Amino acid sequence: MTEHASEKRRCTRVELALPVEVHQGGSVWRQRLIDISLTGVATDQPEVWDAQYNEPFTLIVKLDEGSTLELHAYLQHVEAGRLGFAVQHVDRENMEPLLEVLQAHMDMATLEEELDQLAT
Repeated sequence: MTEHASEKRRCTRVELALPVEVHQGGSVWRQRLIDISLTGVATDQPEVWDAQYNEPFTLIVKLDEGSTLELHAYLQHVEAGRLGFAVQHVDRENMEPLLEVLQAHMDMATLEEELDQLAT
């Protein structure tokens, strides 16, 4: 495992069961979020899963208050009905909603420490 991959796993995972749409090209899979962190997302695996593993995905998480969170990610692993995605990009419009979701479910000091680690 590379050091970069190891660093990604140091971020706190927050368990949330929210609806998420996984988009790739013209395909859309409606799934459930399992957990989320600053650097990754896990979802359940749909019954029909015919995605291109080496192509990027857009994940649209339906938040409780009716808003959405859009993340750009690559599939990292498939195991036991679970898909693990590495978040590659969070644009400015989605950074605040991501931080709000994480702040609501984890210690603020831990979140700030993880953000500092990612910035270095």
